[in-house]
Amino acid sequence: MAAVLELEGLELQCSCCLEFFQEPVRLPGCDHSFCRDCILLHCAGRPRARCPLCRSLFEPQQLRPNRELAALLSFIPRELKEELDAQEEPGAHGAAACNGLSSAGRGRGEKEYTSQIKSQIIKDFCCMKEYVERQERNTLMFIEQQQKAAQQKIEETIHQLTDIKDQTRDLCEGQKHEGSPLTINKITLDEKLNVVKRAVEDLKRKLEILLLENYAQHLPPVHPPDSDQEPSVSSSPPEPAAESPEPAISSQFSQWAEDVTFDPTRVHERLALTAQNRRVMVSSHLASYQPSPKRFCISQVMCSQGFSTGCHYWEVITKDSDGWAVGVAHEMIGKRDKLGRTEHSWCVEWLGPKKQLSAWHKNQETLLHKDKPLKVGVFLELQKKTVSFYSIADKEMLLHTFEISTSDPLYPAFWLYTLERNGSLTISQLHRR
Repeated sequence: MAAVLELEGLELQCSCCLEFFQEPVRLPGCDHSFCRDCILLHCAGRPRARCPLCRSLFEPQQLRPNRELAALLSFIPRELKEELDAQEEPGAHGAAACNGLSSAGRGRGEKEYTSQIKSQIIKDFCCMKEYVERQERNTLMFIEQQQKAAQQKIEETIHQLTDIKDQTRDLCEGQKHEGSPLTINKITLDEKLNVVKRAVEDLKRKLEILLLENYAQHLPPVHPPDSDQEPSVSSSPPEPAAESPEPAISSQFSQWAEDVTFDPTRVHERLALTAQNRRVMVSSHLASYQPSPKRFCISQVMCSQGFSTGCHYWEVITKDSDGWAVGVAHEMIGKRDKLGRTEHSWCVEWLGPKKQLSAWHKNQETLLHKDKPLKVGVFLELQKKTVSFYSIADKEMLLHTFEISTSDPLYPAFWLYTLERNGSLTISQLHRR
């Protein structure tokens, strides 16, 4: 009974059929609501009609669903609706009271109900408007800050170019006075231009990282991966990577530590390279790489450094990705070949949905029954023709060792299993002892 009293102040019935609203729609202009079937019957195919309550003109094609009212009705239990209907039907003892209700009294009740529901809707929409306006202000402020930072970087670049131009002019004039041929030190000029180019590229990548790490949920959804990609691997986004690869020293393998970096010519165009090519991360936009016949068609990347003799070691931070593979591969691996699925590639991988660690070679999987490593160390012993993978924490824990059957140079290789989430892998900066 208390729930009935709480609902008495709300207009939940269509004024045409006097029943609870069914698919309520709102009229343009006056905002009165009716059942969809009731108001369409009222229009009777006319291009324009008048509101049954206030006689305002409207066009049937301008009807809009009243989702707030529909949502409110959906929360009212069926038993409560029946109780309200029973109260509105006059019984034997209440027939006289019902018959004595004047049309003026009913009109006042309807206006009160309508006023209350309007007040509630206005209050709710004011809250929504305040939220949208606050988000708009924050977004515009962020864009303005980034625009100022970009403008400052552009001015610095222009200043550098001006200095280069002045130095070139001075060099030419000095050579004229000395009577020597009019030549320009091309190597010096190219080096300075490369400094400017790297500064601009670094700015662009930092802006993209900032957007990906702080505003990924507001960016347009990315296209699904093609048939060569693995399915999505996680329902929760990984943590953002640190700004630069963390320096580390492996006590057991430090004497063989290598400084390896990702190769811009052997990376999928939806993977962005940052931090001096030591971090690879999924991007929602195509990167502006130079054309390369070796570029992967699936979300893989190789390093620029290859090894054919000796012992070599490197470490990869994997904690920021829920689906990855870390391994080595022959230089001639095809741009559509998947790591660990060919004769000349070996890897360990982690897949989020399966929650398991595996080793792969020649398309054969070996389950490792280990927890997900947050950092993976790779030790390549070419004299022994083995490659070993370690989980790096307080100490190294061996995950798996492969016997390798090739004398060709091998390159560090990696696979980020999905382009739908912003995962990343980072190569640690190791120092030999």
